[in-house]
Amino acid sequence: MKFFWARIMFVLTTLIAVTTAARQSINQPPGQHTVRTRVVLLGTGTPVPDPDHSGPATAIVVGDSAYLVDFGPGVIRRAEAAVLARGITQLEPGNLKVAFVTHLHSDHTAGYSDLIFTGWTSGRTTPLEVYGPTGLSSMTEHILQAYRVDIETRTNPEGNQRAIADGWKVNPHEIKPGVIYKDANVTVTAFATKHAMESYGFRFETPDRSIVISGDTSPTEETIKACNGCDVLIHDAQTLDLYSKMPERLHSFVSKYHTTTEQLAALATKAKPKLLVAYHTIAFRPGISPPKFLSSIAAGGASRSTEEILQEEIGSRYSGQFVIGHDLDVY
Repeated sequence: MKFFWARIMFVLTTLIAVTTAARQSINQPPGQHTVRTRVVLLGTGTPVPDPDHSGPATAIVVGDSAYLVDFGPGVIRRAEAAVLARGITQLEPGNLKVAFVTHLHSDHTAGYSDLIFTGWTSGRTTPLEVYGPTGLSSMTEHILQAYRVDIETRTNPEGNQRAIADGWKVNPHEIKPGVIYKDANVTVTAFATKHAMESYGFRFETPDRSIVISGDTSPTEETIKACNGCDVLIHDAQTLDLYSKMPERLHSFVSKYHTTTEQLAALATKAKPKLLVAYHTIAFRPGISPPKFLSSIAAGGASRSTEEILQEEIGSRYSGQFVIGHDLDVY
């Protein structure tokens, strides 16, 4: 008899637990318990051809989908490296279907043709959707024209891509500030930044995180507003050490169009991100020579703006959590 009643109590307890769990699941906001947003740095470099730092590219991975911001040189190889080294299969090149570009400088766009065509040959079956500033449509049109022979060869009756003949196509969207993209995973808002050409930063709002990416810019109030306590702020940073050793003629460009570590610390103090990630920092590690117009930096063993200097310059001015971004870091 004791066993009988014990068994009954066990069944009742189990039913109550299952019912409660089901009710909690129903009441839970959609995706809250399944969606986990990850930020993957695919490229943290500058125009300096450093093999350890590909051109600027950042992936926001939400559930089964990936969204790319900027496509500097090396982007597709780094995406595949993230698949192999980090197990992030959403970054298989054939899965890259939506991209955003902060501005049209070559170090942020030199991987565009690779994104289009390697994505296609890797299995993308639908047109690539790309969002960016004025000039994106023209850039896209000219890249596709440059590869016209490749497209025709791969899609003719004997072509190896004829079964997915639309995968090479691109739909460029030239944007203005405001919400520029929205689906079940993300809402993407563009905000104007200050660089040498029309440029934008982006705020990604997902079910579980908010991420802001500055691109290249001097400090702006728009960046502070876009973050406003965001989970992750990824921002351009240039060391005071390197700035002080640059030729005088370059000071104006850097001060107008980039952000020093001192300025970044002040901006982040106001923006209050939970995590600040510094990227796109000019540095010349041993073996990599500065371009000729910066040759004076290397003369006489002058500082080359090392990561340690970057760490110290930010850390001495900013009390929040921050990291120096590296290719294939995941946050």
